[in-house]
Amino acid sequence: MTIPDPSVRNADIAEADRTHVFHSWSAQRSLNPLPIAGGSGVTVWDAEGTEYLDFSSQLVNVNIGHQHPAVVAAIQEQAGILATVAPAHANSTRAEAAKRIVDLAPEGFSKVFFTNGGADANENAIRMARLHTGRDKVLSQYRSYHGNTGVAIVATGDWRRIPNEYARGHVHFFGPYLYRSEFWATTPEEECARALHHLRRVIEAEGPSSIAAILLESVPGTAGVMVPPPGYLAGVRKLADEFGIVLILDEVMSGFGRTGRWFAFEAHGVVPDLITFAKGVNSGYVPIGGVIISDEIAKTFDDRVFPGGLTYSGHPLAAASVVATIDAMREEGIVENARRVGDDVLGPGLRALAEKHPIIGEVRGDGVFWALELVADPVTREPVAPPVIGALKKDLMTRGLLPFTADNRIHVVPPCIITDDDARRGLEILDAALTSVAG
Repeated sequence: MTIPDPSVRNADIAEADRTHVFHSWSAQRSLNPLPIAGGSGVTVWDAEGTEYLDFSSQLVNVNIGHQHPAVVAAIQEQAGILATVAPAHANSTRAEAAKRIVDLAPEGFSKVFFTNGGADANENAIRMARLHTGRDKVLSQYRSYHGNTGVAIVATGDWRRIPNEYARGHVHFFGPYLYRSEFWATTPEEECARALHHLRRVIEAEGPSSIAAILLESVPGTAGVMVPPPGYLAGVRKLADEFGIVLILDEVMSGFGRTGRWFAFEAHGVVPDLITFAKGVNSGYVPIGGVIISDEIAKTFDDRVFPGGLTYSGHPLAAASVVATIDAMREEGIVENARRVGDDVLGPGLRALAEKHPIIGEVRGDGVFWALELVADPVTREPVAPPVIGALKKDLMTRGLLPFTADNRIHVVPPCIITDDDARRGLEILDAALTSVAG
């Protein structure tokens, strides 16, 4: 940890931030942001030296951990060679980043369109699907988050789309969620079959010839780390093929090691037509995202102008960080570590907490991508009230753990590099906080 400057106080940083920074998804008056002054590995600290075990990975993106030396060095080296270049030019670092990414993709993907982040990755994937098919509508789940640009936020299923519904042609449907089934299902098999039947009926009712794309998070993340039941993604792929619809899988949060695989869809035996990514591809060290494009869709634009572009598409500093991140993840076995820690430590540990604490209604997840759904009553499954989540968050931070909370859930999403010991320490802190707040 860097030794803090005694003249710098957390309160001063927070006050300066409140005065000049307009924060996302927030009413501004009551904000009290935690100042983060530095980080290393799975730990961050504030300006006064208080350390936190980062069980949030910030916004579930710091997959390789904070300040990985190889990634920092790659950014520094690239800044000394060429700090920026227009996207119309060829650049070796950008080309190398694209090659690293498509090497991880399924067979039949050769090109990457780079964006500034995950939202505009989904935005441009939808644009490609519409132009490729000549159709307009996009189907996506109610329990989903796809970003906060014009089309991406309307594709999103949660409350954030409602004050932002300016884009056209979006239809939502219910995906599988057995714990709170919309389909009166009692088994994963029933939930899968009935959710697929529901989607088929939505497609038929909307008119298959009007639908350009089905957009899904491979594992819905912000909505609650909702791992699809076996057969669901394969069933969606089959429906898309039947009706000539482009399947877009959003791997922005679930990709690049988060589920213990390079891509979460690998566990489900499916290949989409377009793959969107951001976050974990370089742990967010420099903003970047993109669309991995199937060869069939890429050919649509061989002799036809693609009407989209961004000034910072494939920015060289970001591209250098992508190359370094993927190389480090391969060399250090970081994806494999995420899978092993999830299988051996986090999964069993979280299920043990659920046995101990009735407030935990369900444990869901894979790799280093988990959620605890908290309930006021385990029989009725009534969600806990927001003050309970607020109290838990405060208690966890007091004990030195930085959590990710959403609605009635605590998401357990540490960096993919987490060790067994740090994972167990995080579980112990969760146990203590649940005991303190919930009894």
